[in-house]
Amino acid sequence: MYYNDDSVLFFDGEYVKAKEAKTDLYGQSLHYGYAVFEGIKSYKTANGTKIFKAEEHYDRLRRSAQTMMMPFDYSTEEMVEATYKLLEINNLSNAYIRPLVICSPNMALSKGQKSFLVIEVWNWDNGYMANQMRIMTSSFERPNPKAFKVEAKVSGHYVNSILACQEAKDKGFDEALVLDADGNVAESSGANIFFERDGKLFTPAKGSILPGITRATVFEICDQLGIPYEEKFFKPEEMKGADAGFFCGTAAEIVALGSLDDVPFKLNWEESLASKVQTAYRHLVLEEDYSYLKSNLQYV
Repeated sequence: MYYNDDSVLFFDGEYVKAKEAKTDLYGQSLHYGYAVFEGIKSYKTANGTKIFKAEEHYDRLRRSAQTMMMPFDYSTEEMVEATYKLLEINNLSNAYIRPLVICSPNMALSKGQKSFLVIEVWNWDNGYMANQMRIMTSSFERPNPKAFKVEAKVSGHYVNSILACQEAKDKGFDEALVLDADGNVAESSGANIFFERDGKLFTPAKGSILPGITRATVFEICDQLGIPYEEKFFKPEEMKGADAGFFCGTAAEIVALGSLDDVPFKLNWEESLASKVQTAYRHLVLEEDYSYLKSNLQYV
């Protein structure tokens, strides 16, 4: 699914066959989930293969490593250049890109002694999430920001995501809505969340969330289109029965929600402001103009 006999990945400065790449079974990352990563996408545009917000993603990778006290010397420019070369070697345009920083053997509960950069790429035709998702409020909470560095994209954090997502699927839902320790809406198992009410978008404020790059892109789109939005703390009851809702993330892009805890959102998706954001985002990643959407807002 992710690689074949011909696939090549980047490992610590070299381009190697994916099937031949090896890691140390005594590595600190394997034993303790002490690794940081990114999820990035590239697209086939009219201007060639383009990685969407490559610098922002690799800047965050570097910050995550620093936050977790990992020694890490790659510059953003070096990683962007290596990724474009890797896409070319694998003959990929529409691709998912997974950079991962792993650490050397260390069974002590101390900071990493040496790190290694891995970059993997594979073909990606969007299908991570389907539109009109049925989501449920999870019994699992988002990790407490006093116990974890929630602003870093750390591998070990995603055990929480697996538990929340699988709980939802086991109960017949598509995805989970995860709350923080105070009962406020935080995010899904792997994406940020917005809801729409009375011509305005709302999203959880920073505190217990990973403030995603796609989330910031939604703000940019709203600014361009004149769509009002607000970051605030809110309970799931405020979101239930709203006009519309959506998840957003690099892999997910903009995904329409159908219901929360079996309470449907009121508007047909195509009638919502959120659908304009979804359309604009798709234009943006393909380097297409979406300014025409602003003139159509009176029809919402």
